[in-house]
Order: sequence, then structure tokens, then C-alpha cells
Amino acid sequence: MKEQKYYIGIDLGGTLIKGGVVDHNANIILTKTIETQSNEGNEQVLKNILKLINCLIEESINFNINTFAGIGVGVPGVIDTERGLCLCSHNLHFNKYEIAKKIQAATNLEVKIINDANASTLAEYYFGAGKGCKNFAMLTLGTGIGGGAVIDGRLLLGNSSAGAEFGHSVICYNGKKCTCGRNGCLEQYASATALCNATKDAMNLNKQSKMWEVGNLKNITAKTAFDYSCVDETANMLVNSYIHYLATGITNIANVLRPEIIALGGGIAKQGNVLIEPLQKLVDNSIFASNQTPKVKIITAKLENSAGLVGAVCPFIKNKNY
Repeated sequence: MKEQKYYIGIDLGGTLIKGGVVDHNANIILTKTIETQSNEGNEQVLKNILKLINCLIEESINFNINTFAGIGVGVPGVIDTERGLCLCSHNLHFNKYEIAKKIQAATNLEVKIINDANASTLAEYYFGAGKGCKNFAMLTLGTGIGGGAVIDGRLLLGNSSAGAEFGHSVICYNGKKCTCGRNGCLEQYASATALCNATKDAMNLNKQSKMWEVGNLKNITAKTAFDYSCVDETANMLVNSYIHYLATGITNIANVLRPEIIALGGGIAKQGNVLIEPLQKLVDNSIFASNQTPKVKIITAKLENSAGLVGAVCPFIKNKNY
């Protein structure tokens, strides 16, 4: 009988740190959350991570879990997985920060770190939307656009694990200024932030829009345009425009990588078929050699909020170095 192993998964975000105890079958036993406090400096962030880990270890006794085989950490930014370094993270202000070494020294447990979007990609590939695929890509539509890809069964990392920044591929030459310094990046047109900003701009231009029923601009989210798309012309225009922008980015990914599936995660993906069906048609019509090659299927990611925790420990569960 295979020995049951347990791991601690950490999903490190700019605002919150989510932690969980995960078994070797990717079942989440318990979870806890703590504030990141990234503005307080790197050592405060580390202190909060360790506090969360200690809380998880203490509460694990209630589940008869006394030993752990390792700690996996998903970190936003450019990650050198081999050396355990966060080379840079704009949200966390990390710069060549030895996060794995510091956590390992404090816990005496093996620590592996991975880019947070890559972590979610691995979780979906092994246990969610990409299960059974050989070639799989994922986009997370949130504050920005994260992403990752598994090609021929192996996570695409690139030089120093810095690859697969799908959100920073240009879809509009000389377009909107991006936080990365370029103009016209997909993130500036197809992230939740982009749709939210576009909705506010459109409402200011059309004071008769039914979307004003939400009260004021502070109540606007990326969901607002979808909520009113069937009853308001401005909202419908916003949704159609958003879907076309996203389809352009997805088609680029499909043409370069040709995965069997591209899964969409994040809050916007919860729109389901309202989003997926028109996206699929646009991608089918614009992908290279569409009539002669297999379809690239667009679907919604399955693991939702658990993807980050599960993905963080995937390098342990699958016994692979990424």
C-alpha cells in the first residue's frame, strides 16, 4: 500500500497568501489565509508565510497529520525554479530574493517554488481541464493575464523559467500603454482590469446606459458588462469587443503552440458559454489552416480557487523538476 504523503502548498499573492495542506492525490485537507503586507518589505512577507505555515502544521494535528514531505510555493513574477529565486516580482517588490532558501532554513523542509500561473497550469493539466492532454495551455483572466503551457507533456519554462508571459504579447501595435513598458499588450485589452476600465469609460460616454443601475462607477466590475449585455447596447458592445480582443490573443497562442485545449481561469471565465461559445467560433475562423488541422478547444478551467495550492505542490506529487 502506497504511503500517504502530505505537502504544504502556498499561493502567494500581492494582497493575500493562501495556504493549504494537500495530499499526494491533490486533495486539499485544510486551508488558511493571511494578509501579504507586501508594502512592509520582503522580510515581513516572509514572516507572514512562515506564520501561515506554522498555523497549518499546528491545525494538521487535528487530522492526524504529523509529518510533511515538502513545501511548494507559487510566486507571481519571474522565477528561477532551479535556484529557488524570485528574480523579480513587481507586486511583491522581490529582486533576486532567495525565498525557497529562507523558508527551508526556517522549517527544515524541502521547498520548491514555481511561478503562480505555471502552478495553476500544472494543476489543471494533471487534475483538471487538461487531464489526459499532451499539449495544453491556460490563461488566467484576472487583474492581469497570467498563463502557462505544457508541451509534449512538459511545462514550458524558457530561459531561467521566464517564459509563457501570454499577457504581454502585443495584439494592437502602438496601442494602450502596458505596465511592462510596451504598448498594445493583450493584458491591456483582455484582463478583468481592462474590461472594468473599458466599462467605466463607456458609461461616462453614455449616461443613458442601463449599467448605471449599479449605482456609481465604484460598483463596476468586469462582470457588469456581461450582466447587462442582453438589455443594454453599450454593454453588448463592450462584451463583443472584449471577446474579439481575447480571441486575437488566444489565436496567437494556438498558432504558435497548437495545444489540444486552452483553458480559461479567473473570474471572467465564470461567464461560461456566454464567453466560450463566441470565442470558440472566432478562434476556429481565424486559426491558421483551420480546415486542415485539428481544432483547439477552448474551455473553462475546472479547479478554480484551488488551482494555485494544488499546482504549488505538483513538483512534489509528480516527482518532477520544472
